[in-house]
Amino acid sequence: MRVLIAEDDLTSRLILSATLKRGNYDIIEAVNGKHAWEVLSNGGAPRLVVLDRNVRGMDCLDIVKRLRNHESAQPPYIIMLTPKTNMEHMLEGLTAGADDYLIRPFDRRELLARVEVGRRMLEVRDKLV
Repeated sequence: MRVLIAEDDLTSRLILSATLKRGNYDIIEAVNGKHAWEVLSNGGAPRLVVLDRNVRGMDCLDIVKRLRNHESAQPPYIIMLTPKTNMEHMLEGLTAGADDYLIRPFDRRELLARVEVGRRMLEVRDKLV
């Protein structure tokens, strides 16, 4: 399964990417919010998205809302990365339409587990459609 990682911090993006590649996921990296939206708004976009709450270039809440308002038979599963100290960011992300969240700094095993849950949820959605 392909996963889009939208993270502007190079170190974080490399850690996310390496972790998910070890879990046998195909990774597409977006270096900012604008790049993420370009990937997501084109045909064949990844169905699973790991989106940094503070990504530069385009407000991530705007990205989530646009994805949820866009008519799609196969909407993406969105995991938002939020800072450990900011509960408001987590709540805003879920309210905007994110499916899950991961608090930074994150445990690599938890990242893989949450992405796996997302993969299973997408499989269930596909069977219901």
